[in-house]
Amino acid sequence: MLIETGTAVATKSKAPARAAPAPRPLGDFTASPRVLVLVAMALVIGSAGSVAAYALIKLIALVTQLAWFGRFDTTPVSLADAARTPWMVAVPVIGGLLIGLMARFGSEKIRGHGIPEAIEAILIGQSRMSPKVAILKPLSSAISIGTGGPFGAEGPIIMTGGAIGSLFAQFFHLSSAERKTLLVAGAASGMTAIFGTPMAAVLLAVELLLFEWRPRSFLPVTAAALTATAWRPLVFESGPLFAFSGVPALPWWGLAACAMVGILAGLQSALLTKCLYTLEDLFERLPIHWMWWPAIGGLCIGLGGLIEPRALGVGYDVIGDLLAGHLLVQAVLAILVVKAAIWLLALSSGTSGGVLAPLLILGGAMGWLVGGVLPGNPGFWALLGMAAMLGGTMRAPLTGAVFAAEITGDLHTLPALLAATAAAYAVTVLILKRSILTEKIARRGQHITREYGIDPFELTRVRDVMVSRPETLSANMTVTAAVETVERGEHRTYPVIDAEGRPIAVVSGKDALHWKMSPGGPEEALAERLTGQAAVIVHPGDVVARAVDLMLGRHQGCIAVTEVETGRLTGIVTRRDLLKVRAEVIRSEGERRVYFARRNPLRRGACERAVRG
Repeated sequence: MLIETGTAVATKSKAPARAAPAPRPLGDFTASPRVLVLVAMALVIGSAGSVAAYALIKLIALVTQLAWFGRFDTTPVSLADAARTPWMVAVPVIGGLLIGLMARFGSEKIRGHGIPEAIEAILIGQSRMSPKVAILKPLSSAISIGTGGPFGAEGPIIMTGGAIGSLFAQFFHLSSAERKTLLVAGAASGMTAIFGTPMAAVLLAVELLLFEWRPRSFLPVTAAALTATAWRPLVFESGPLFAFSGVPALPWWGLAACAMVGILAGLQSALLTKCLYTLEDLFERLPIHWMWWPAIGGLCIGLGGLIEPRALGVGYDVIGDLLAGHLLVQAVLAILVVKAAIWLLALSSGTSGGVLAPLLILGGAMGWLVGGVLPGNPGFWALLGMAAMLGGTMRAPLTGAVFAAEITGDLHTLPALLAATAAAYAVTVLILKRSILTEKIARRGQHITREYGIDPFELTRVRDVMVSRPETLSANMTVTAAVETVERGEHRTYPVIDAEGRPIAVVSGKDALHWKMSPGGPEEALAERLTGQAAVIVHPGDVVARAVDLMLGRHQGCIAVTEVETGRLTGIVTRRDLLKVRAEVIRSEGERRVYFARRNPLRRGACERAVRG
């Protein structure tokens, strides 16, 4: 007698048969009400991320005031007016020494600009970050930027916000995927609080951090970014960070010019990335401990400051002047060269700081210079250079375009921004295999792919890969006969069916060997030996992903396929059959054919004559 339980068919026994999980309803998305819990948590994390961003900005200002002007003040100040004295060289060196000590005796994860560390925590660290990183990263970044480091605060706050989200998540019973969502929610809230760019923050999360596009992650991240937007007028200021309205009336070839600026930004991005990791390799060859490297980077910062003080620090004032056009060509050239040099040397030395603000300045300076020979305000072309540099370097073109539109408050620039960022993105993905963010992770032995695609197992039905009419074993045959059949057969697995053709189990060569080593009575039926076992089944119309889930959940290499109405066995699916799905994807991507080819009338006539002959 058989007992059918869910999608598991079991023989009657005192031992209860395990029922297979019910198939989830098929639909466009896999959202469940649990996403509302994550949204509620994201509201808390968004508030905490805003507070952390405010604290970091004030801490940077405090360190800057103390180090350069001897004042205990938290008002942000530019280093353009700093005196060019030996102290300008000493301050960054002292800051580098402090960061080296914090990294050596605190946590090595504070080195660098923060985003690679956040990606690494997501992909290989189960989205778990330590409290030590949450404290030391903003502190080290404040010291680095406050003592003249040519960095931005966004990378550190992304990592700090991510650490806050991760730590909060670790107090609850959450999965790794749910912790990842809250980690990214914290990162997005921090970025939104500083720049006031909620849409760009969400896009950055999708393009760079989440590695998926699902309601379970998109909705909480959006909630956190909007929470930070609501808090921003209270902790920072309302309105765009760099208000701009200098959009020219472009000629018919204007978008081509925008794409040209993007191409130049892509080449600039590729050059900077190559230089950065070449310098990192040179630092690796130094005969001193890496703890001292940030001090060497600080020395380079100080020497660069003697040449152009405006290259020091975050440089938000420089971004504003580039957009407004309040700079001379000589000043822009000096900022471009000095900022690039000290940023590359400092970042490769392993100090702490972000990359977004430097990328904006370097791309903006290039765009400003090119804009001198293009129609319109040079500030407009500087804006395109900023967006293109951001989109190409971080391989996030949508983020770059929307970010530039949000920080300026001018949505009319979006078509031009998209042309520039897409062109820069095309250049960098064709020239470089890795970005400035993922190269560091790859050097640690981790491979990352940032191409999203739909799981082919979710698109394929079981009927398309199953083996129809497989060889079977009868439940009424003896165990001895079953062992002989398996040993003589060419297959590794055999479904066992009852008199009505319904599967009661799936046995393998390993099972047959076990039966041979522990034989029962000579007339023991196979059904008796399989008492208590269950055949987990799928139907021909199920998606292959369900068969994969059941195989993994039951540690089986084969699963039976039955008809929905009768429960009769109609086929089996093995691990080898699952490879057909991957093979079809490779074939469809690699196969090229012409469906509407032009016919050659001469060749057609020759063929007809050959047939008549």
